[in-house]
Amino acid sequence: MKNTLILSSALALAVLAPSAMAANGTGYIRAEVGQSDVEMSFAGFSDSEKDTSATFGGGYWFNQNFAVEGHIGTLYTEYLGDDVDLDLVSFGAGVAAKKNFGPGNTGFFVGGRAGIARITAQLREDDFDVIDDEHSTKPYFGVSVGYDFNRRFGLSLNLDRRQADFEGVDVDVDTIAVGGEFRF
Repeated sequence: MKNTLILSSALALAVLAPSAMAANGTGYIRAEVGQSDVEMSFAGFSDSEKDTSATFGGGYWFNQNFAVEGHIGTLYTEYLGDDVDLDLVSFGAGVAAKKNFGPGNTGFFVGGRAGIARITAQLREDDFDVIDDEHSTKPYFGVSVGYDFNRRFGLSLNLDRRQADFEGVDVDVDTIAVGGEFRF
């Protein structure tokens, strides 16, 4: 049943995507830099820390209001000693929506996004060698406000929420970031 659903969805996208892309759609890339507040809970104990985050993504606006998108980025890095780092990396795909309040889809806007993110907690040695990693896949969501200077470029302030569960350790990551989006 699950394979049938996946195959049906893939066929529907293959049929609908070319006609949707032939409409007034546009591709885009986005970069975001900000700060993540990472809260970890285990067996009734919790702690939180903040760190710089950086994500890169892109997608396709089918019209001025709806898009599909993907992202990859680092949400958190901590040096543990002995050349070992702990990283939280996010890889996700979802949908986005926005509403512009200016003429010709420019000016101020509000937006939202939601999807599925795979968070990887990774122990690395010497910046490259992966010692161990754990994965967790859960929904994510976010909101944004911003300004589109023209049809090609805009800036935004984004707040995203991602969650993960690594063998009983619950992780909540709230990220506030400034983003730049280039549309082509």
